[in-house]
Amino acid sequence: MVRYLVTSALPYANGPIHFGHVVGAYLPADVYARTLRMQGEEVLYVCGTDEHGVAITIGAEKENRAYGEYVAHWRGVIKSTFDRLGIRFDVWSGTSISPCHAELSQDFFRRLDVGGYLLQREEEQLYCVNDARFLADRYIAGTCPNCGYPEARGDECPRCAKWLNPLEFADPRCKVCGSRPEKRKTRHWYLDLPKLRDEKLGAWAKEHEWKPNVQTFVANQLAEVEPRPITRDMQWGVPVPEDRARGERGKVLYVWFDAPIGYVSFTREWADARGADWQSWWRSEDTRLVHFIGKDNIPFHCVVFPAMLYGVKQGYVLPWHVPANEFYNLEGRKFSTSQGWYIDLDEFFARFDADAARFYLLSSSPETKDSDFNWKDFQSANNVLLADTIGNLASRVLKFLEKYYEAKIPALSPEHAAEFDRILLGECGAFADPGVAIREFRFRRACEELAANARLANVFVDRVAPWSLRKTEPERAGAALATCCEWLAVLAQWMAPILPGKAQKLWTMLGNLGEVAEQGWPKLPVAGAWRRGLSGQRIGQVEGLFPKLDDAVIQAEIDALHRRAAAKA
Repeated sequence: MVRYLVTSALPYANGPIHFGHVVGAYLPADVYARTLRMQGEEVLYVCGTDEHGVAITIGAEKENRAYGEYVAHWRGVIKSTFDRLGIRFDVWSGTSISPCHAELSQDFFRRLDVGGYLLQREEEQLYCVNDARFLADRYIAGTCPNCGYPEARGDECPRCAKWLNPLEFADPRCKVCGSRPEKRKTRHWYLDLPKLRDEKLGAWAKEHEWKPNVQTFVANQLAEVEPRPITRDMQWGVPVPEDRARGERGKVLYVWFDAPIGYVSFTREWADARGADWQSWWRSEDTRLVHFIGKDNIPFHCVVFPAMLYGVKQGYVLPWHVPANEFYNLEGRKFSTSQGWYIDLDEFFARFDADAARFYLLSSSPETKDSDFNWKDFQSANNVLLADTIGNLASRVLKFLEKYYEAKIPALSPEHAAEFDRILLGECGAFADPGVAIREFRFRRACEELAANARLANVFVDRVAPWSLRKTEPERAGAALATCCEWLAVLAQWMAPILPGKAQKLWTMLGNLGEVAEQGWPKLPVAGAWRRGLSGQRIGQVEGLFPKLDDAVIQAEIDALHRRAAAKA
């Protein structure tokens, strides 16, 4: 039996996430997992925060907070954003708190070392005598050797964007105490990616099916791959195992090495809490491992992590699909808190509907090329595709039943059912199953199809005009309205992964009991074999599904965005 192990890139616990992150790795994964579950598949959706590394220590030290306290704060902030958007994980954890994470990470290190896939190298690094520690690149500042900018970081120059080696600075200084560090020798471990490529990874990646934007990236990475460092001189992180450290002290696993192992440790944490077998998810040929990521994470999930999974020789599954997205920007520019170019999500969720945001983010997602969040496009998606197309269909049908049919769904004779099947399914336009597009990772297409399926029913209502028929052919008018209710029920099921809150609201308005997602995925309607038999059912309280957004409200958001950017500039 095939099972789906779905992961999203672990968000880094040193700040809030924005819509670019959400649409890149988390919302598509949530929709995918919800759809598969409704279709009867066994699914486990795994995520949590990445909580080690230099950016964490710098952020915590600036705020004078303990590292664990600092990451716990951001873990909670990030999770609250997911909660507001209705993104649900089967397990949510963190690399510093998962009970088995350090053990598993060290086990990976040992097995890779025993297998001959690790190298040791002695190298020079900058050491701060005053603070008595080796300085990671982000703890170092100096003059950029490329453009002369005096406040370049040890890893990158913010002016010319060139990647830097801090040893090239003529005037390096410690960003903590300001003193000039000295060069000292230190020993570190490297993952022998060229050996792993030649032994397994190269052939596997060449034969594997990737998205086109991923295929080229992976091929270029493998052609130029070099041994990659997997340890650092720090205190915050998973320590290098003592039995492999050979006397080295103060060394931890590099954050990029232990972070993807979090997928495994979080799965084990989830399984241990239930008395289940985590290995059946990670070491079974029946598992399809799907990584949802942004394109900046392609090297780690398509080259490095598969190399690690193979290199430990424990039968771990390799990725089945990595539907990486391109970058998602805001009104033509990159999201940037430091430059004031961002959306305050607390304010956003206080003013706008989370399901409408889900729909727009998916419908504008950067699946094959970079795309944008645009405020006026968000307004159009809400007003035209959601309010006018889906919301208006539900309101005019159900409110008419409230007013003229005692809030009950009318009877539907076999003759009228056959007549309206012919009109709805054959004459009002084409319809499609959004679930097919979702399984193909085409979320924009799924949104288009969902709106088109609702539009088809609006065409049916306009053509049959039950309000006009009510006085002359009351049975036929009632049958038309019953057909609309049946279609709305199917529409609610199609909506459930993308618009979970509104789908449930529509389901309840139709008078149905239980959770719409638990009804399973509807089969593509076929004449005579698609209705649920809702006739005679009393509908629930009818409310508007999607409030329209006024021009003034949207313009205020655009103006606020530009004011923030101007203030920062």
